[in-house]
Amino acid sequence: MTASLVDYLVEHRGIESNYTDAWGKPTTISNTTKEKLLHLMGYQVDNPQALIEQVEEEANQSWLAPLGPVQVVRSHEDLHIAVRLPIELVDDEYQAVITTEQGENVCCSFIPIDGQLTNVVHIEDIEFQEYVVQLEVSLPLGYHSLSLQVDGDELASTLLIIAPDSCYKPQSIQDGNKVWGVSVQLYCLRSENNWGVGDFTDLAFLVDKAAKQGAQFIGLNPIHALYPAQPEVCSPYGPSSRRWLNFIYIDVTKVEGFADSTVQALVNAPEFTQKLALVRDTDSVDYETITDLKLTALETIFEYQNTRFLSKNTKMNRAFKQFVTEGGSSLQTIAVYDALQESLSDKGLPSWGWPVFPEELSDFDKPAVKSFSKKNKKRIKFFMWLQWQAAMQLEQANQVANANNMSIGLYRDLAVGVSEGSAEIWGNKELYCIDASVGAPPDELGPLGQTWGLPPMDPEKLYQQQYQPIIDLFRSNMHASGALRIDHVMALLRLWWVPKGDDATEGGYVYYPVDDLLGILALESHRNESMVIGEDLGTVPPEIRDKLAENGVYSYRVFFFEQAKDGGFYSPSHYPTQSMATLTTHDMPTLKGYWDCLDLVLGKELGLYPNPEVLENLYHSRHRNKQAILDTLHGHRSVNEEVGTDVNYVGMSRALNFGMQKHLAGGASELLSLQLEDWLEMDKPVNVPGTSSEYPNWRRKLTKDLQSIYSDEALNALALDLTKIRKRVSM
Repeated sequence: MTASLVDYLVEHRGIESNYTDAWGKPTTISNTTKEKLLHLMGYQVDNPQALIEQVEEEANQSWLAPLGPVQVVRSHEDLHIAVRLPIELVDDEYQAVITTEQGENVCCSFIPIDGQLTNVVHIEDIEFQEYVVQLEVSLPLGYHSLSLQVDGDELASTLLIIAPDSCYKPQSIQDGNKVWGVSVQLYCLRSENNWGVGDFTDLAFLVDKAAKQGAQFIGLNPIHALYPAQPEVCSPYGPSSRRWLNFIYIDVTKVEGFADSTVQALVNAPEFTQKLALVRDTDSVDYETITDLKLTALETIFEYQNTRFLSKNTKMNRAFKQFVTEGGSSLQTIAVYDALQESLSDKGLPSWGWPVFPEELSDFDKPAVKSFSKKNKKRIKFFMWLQWQAAMQLEQANQVANANNMSIGLYRDLAVGVSEGSAEIWGNKELYCIDASVGAPPDELGPLGQTWGLPPMDPEKLYQQQYQPIIDLFRSNMHASGALRIDHVMALLRLWWVPKGDDATEGGYVYYPVDDLLGILALESHRNESMVIGEDLGTVPPEIRDKLAENGVYSYRVFFFEQAKDGGFYSPSHYPTQSMATLTTHDMPTLKGYWDCLDLVLGKELGLYPNPEVLENLYHSRHRNKQAILDTLHGHRSVNEEVGTDVNYVGMSRALNFGMQKHLAGGASELLSLQLEDWLEMDKPVNVPGTSSEYPNWRRKLTKDLQSIYSDEALNALALDLTKIRKRVSM
């Protein structure tokens, strides 16, 4: 009985028993792993009787609710609802009263028994029947409330989401234009005026210069909120909250009040200016010092604004209060968390995340947290103010893109999860399986598999919360941008869960309600006029790529992975039109690093290739691939005789580097993204997957400042060539 019940739960909760790995090999998930995953979801698999009672209780609760919590319907589909009722009530007449997002009411009467009977159960000798009923109604796109009523009394309600068939696409792209843009890690940018880390003013400068060269977008790393009290925790892919911004990108000099004498006295003090000069000159971002400098200056500016404007009935205060109101409990959560973490750190108490907070502070809803909030009201206001300033400066950068008529403008990046000690989990623990981590089975980017330290959302809890956390994520990350890149887009279909303490190879896939999530994605995409790019690398089941394409999500095609079985590289002219093409990514070596095998050298030093035979095979494979690349470049006349044809005698050169970029520009992909690191012929990667403290990930700056980059004649010529090539292939 228990074995069959476990098998039922494995299927019911979307745990995959078999999958095909990155090399096309069928792989089976062990029974032990499947039971561990069920345990992570809260099932008492080690107690047969308790498990039976638990499953029965869940089933009963589901049947006792006449309607499910949420339903996603595409605009072309008929509206059907499933209604569960005791048998003696199924032939009564009911009303479905729909209140649209615009406040209009639509009423449909129906008798459940006239619909299609789909299921029957008995609960304590009462027979319940489920009918699927079609409602003859036409609804606009949006989020609507459906109330099930009888004689004017409400029995149940559900959120009804009417979504378009596919994601938004700008008119320029619909007209056949193929465009290019630059992708950057914002923190890597150097400039004459920033404080040792790229900021939103740098971004606005980059947008303006790139647009004038013909670029149609600037792609960003995730700019999610991190941890002001833990500045060295700097991975943009392990944030504290994906709804809010990293304050470190604020240009302090552009905040109103910077010119005040008190602020000027602070920033012009010898100790301050000395530290500022040091963080500007280093080749790696010094997060700790920069955070200290920016917080110190911003605190002083906040005092200026708070005294003069934010404590009175002023235009500025009204705007700030509106921002706080719109931010709701989510903004309150991140601000309280930042203040609380800072307070614990200042006292020398464990503070890296809520798992080490004192028990009375380990949850946002605890009484002690409410007490802390009252006592530290001004500090919490400061952290909300930081979010306000960051949001305004991001919007200003986006306005520069609009002023330059960029067809896309900014494109943001949504991380696949938040870290274990994040504010996002602290504020909604029920949603997350905190004893698991998202990761990946072994693949080309991570031959040992990967565990990212990001607890996954429980798909059932997400459904019970009416998908609101996902709606909020899509909406907030599409704000002030023309495109959203979803990191590890397979998460919409399935995620690799690894139980805490286990090796990455001992995980398993858990499925998510992909059709519902894609519907919500399409709706928010249209509302925000933001196209969507899905990072579909690694172990990708064929069905997800087809489904993404049908839903208007752009595929992500990396040149080095577009390889035929015979070892040759596909011509970019054969890439899907609905795709973004790129040469490298933040998880890969630069062009120079790839060609010189510096990633393999570094991987050996870091212990990523403990088997010498595996490493030797990788060197041989790289040698063959480089020859195949030369063959395809010469075959398509993307390089001239300056670049040789024999890999044994061809090193990385500017001619080869630029030739590869132009080769990709001539392809079929509607979008082309190129990295500034490759424009600058840099050799060091920004991130090495599978490492943490072994390599200084997320710190390496660009080798030139922005002003130098855009005064470089060779780089300007490259950009203009890219624009010409893209226009030519658009014809």
